[in-house]
Amino acid sequence: MADDVESREARGRRARARSFVLGGLVGASAVAAGLSRARRRRRRPVQAGLGAFESAPCYRELLESERREGP
Repeated sequence: MADDVESREARGRRARARSFVLGGLVGASAVAAGLSRARRRRRRPVQAGLGAFESAPCYRELLESERREGP
């Protein structure tokens, strides 16, 4: 009877250890993916405010059409 209880406890410890290791691997891969995404975002320059609006293609097309039509 005591051997049965000990074997159940050993299985429980192994299951918890396995879960801990798998959780660590999943967490580490999530961190790695997040870091690579953060690095990619920094490469692209970001214009703030009106500069971003004025460089938009739709705004440039609007200015061009207004110039063609005149005042």
